[in-house]
Amino acid sequence: MNAAVGQIVVSRAGRDAGRAFVITRVIDDLYVEICDGDLRRVEKPKKKKIKHLNMTDKIAEGLAEKLKNGDRITNAEVRKALVDFVS
Repeated sequence: MNAAVGQIVVSRAGRDAGRAFVITRVIDDLYVEICDGDLRRVEKPKKKKIKHLNMTDKIAEGLAEKLKNGDRITNAEVRKALVDFVS
């Protein structure tokens, strides 16, 4: 499955295993940048290998649109998108 900006993923490796994140940037075929608005803030996203992530079919539409347009997103928006995903 290809990674997309705004897609919600769950980490399956590393100290953040089991946590949900939003993809903020696709670097290349192997790496993406992810954030959760809490431990991994928007200002300092984590670079992570795609193979260490479980992809979901959920996309945070509002965040995806803002990121594609080059607009800034806030940590609160990311947290809200992830809360909506978990519940």
